[in-house]
Amino acid sequence: MRKSIIAVVSITLLLVVGVVASALAAGTFTAKEKAFMKKAAADGVAEMQLGQLAQTNAKTQEVKDFGSRMVTDHGKANDELTAIAQQKGLTLPSAVNRKHKMLADKLNKLTGDAFDRAYMREMVKEHMKDVATFKKAQKNAQDSDLQGWIGKTLPILEDHLKNAKEIASRVGAGGDGKGGQIKEGM
Repeated sequence: MRKSIIAVVSITLLLVVGVVASALAAGTFTAKEKAFMKKAAADGVAEMQLGQLAQTNAKTQEVKDFGSRMVTDHGKANDELTAIAQQKGLTLPSAVNRKHKMLADKLNKLTGDAFDRAYMREMVKEHMKDVATFKKAQKNAQDSDLQGWIGKTLPILEDHLKNAKEIASRVGAGGDGKGGQIKEGM
């Protein structure tokens, strides 16, 4: 009887170890993929927070609408990325980081035209960085789910950048993220 119990316990342990090992082997991200995913999630959370701020502090309806789109699009993208990460045991940030909090605090002190210019300048600058980061990640990603998500999300970010430049130019923020004019090829 004792040998039977030991045999059952041993077989159960082997099965559990085998299931855990195969799950870990089947679902891992590279260090670069993890870093990219964490940055993308943090940036997405910030875009949503800043978008909400735009909906209340902006003067022009166009900037308010852009802020609303940031909340919707980045919220959806973050939900999808979180699902991919969770399938493989990775937890992504769900709160703004210190850098983005400081930016939000700075923008929150502005209203009207000043807010519109500063917010759109930041949106151009941030989306220029995002597009470059996503293009690099697209070349380096090995995980097929992550590759698919990047391929789906990158055109949306490129459209955000295009719209941000156009709106920034119209509200007097320039379209290059620095307060200057839109440069061709950007």
